[in-house]
Amino acid sequence: MGEQPIFSTRAHIFQIDPTTKKNWLATSKQAVTVSYFFDSTRNVYRIISLEGSKAIINSTITPNMTFTKTSQKFGQWADSRANTVYGLGFSSESQLSKFAEKFAEFKEAARLAKEKSHEKMELTSTPSQESTSGARQSPLPPDSVNGTEDERVTVDTPQPPEPPRPEPPHNALTFSHSSSSIGKHLEAELAALKGNNAKLTAALLESTANVKQWKQQLAAYQEEADRLHKRVTELECVSGQSTAVKSEKTQLNRTIEELEASLKAKEDELECLKAEMQSANQFQSQRDSLAQKLQAVERRNEALEAQLGELEQRVEGQQRERELFRQSLRSLLQLLDGKIFELNELRDALAKLLECS
Repeated sequence: MGEQPIFSTRAHIFQIDPTTKKNWLATSKQAVTVSYFFDSTRNVYRIISLEGSKAIINSTITPNMTFTKTSQKFGQWADSRANTVYGLGFSSESQLSKFAEKFAEFKEAARLAKEKSHEKMELTSTPSQESTSGARQSPLPPDSVNGTEDERVTVDTPQPPEPPRPEPPHNALTFSHSSSSIGKHLEAELAALKGNNAKLTAALLESTANVKQWKQQLAAYQEEADRLHKRVTELECVSGQSTAVKSEKTQLNRTIEELEASLKAKEDELECLKAEMQSANQFQSQRDSLAQKLQAVERRNEALEAQLGELEQRVEGQQRERELFRQSLRSLLQLLDGKIFELNELRDALAKLLECS
């Protein structure tokens, strides 16, 4: 069957900064698909995520891995083979919990598969040749003979230690950084909407002025049409069916038709202007909603900065307490050294007394 996906979700992907080992670096521009894959031929579970043709995550799950929830929507795990720490930001707490449950489930499955592989190797392995002194050499470790390719790498080459998990202040910095990036994105969208709104406002003002002018023209056309209708009626009443009256009537009717066509065209233009006004109102509502979101993000940033300040104060207080504790230990050690020296002198004196007696 080969390697098949068994669970997928979407998340923002981060990696620990390789230089500082503290700050997070975003490796995906937006939320991407993160999937668990199972290779039935090698009995291996992997976490894989692709952005286009680029593999952002390619992490093999081993029994010694641990997935840690650092907040309600953020989790991380260390991959010693890739010498990095991966972080995932989810849109909801339920998605994070589901991903963590699957991680624990597949980690346990990987552990059981490794144990079964070891047991099978121990049953099928044969004793090695005995040495000249009669002592039998110890068999090679099962991992060096059997198991997956990833497991052989673990046995043959020493792996670097797992990078340290970021401390709570740095996690707070991570959320502040992500919130600030969202805020910058919203500010860019808000600026673009402001520009579009300014253009639409100018067009709306111009259209409003044209509408007023067209309304005046329509009123004049309607008055002229009413006057012409009255004139036609008067002419018909006065002159009857004379040729001159007929020709004037025909001309007046033609003029009325032209005026009605012009009136219809103006009404169509008014409908278009109303549609533009509705779209302008929609843009205005979108701008207001984005402004509210931006304010909410700014308030969240302020709250996170306050939490960061409190955490830094706590760390400084703990450091001061540790320094005081160390000073107390040093003074206690000095006191113990003095007591030990006095006891040694007393012992020597007692030994001399025993020798003299």
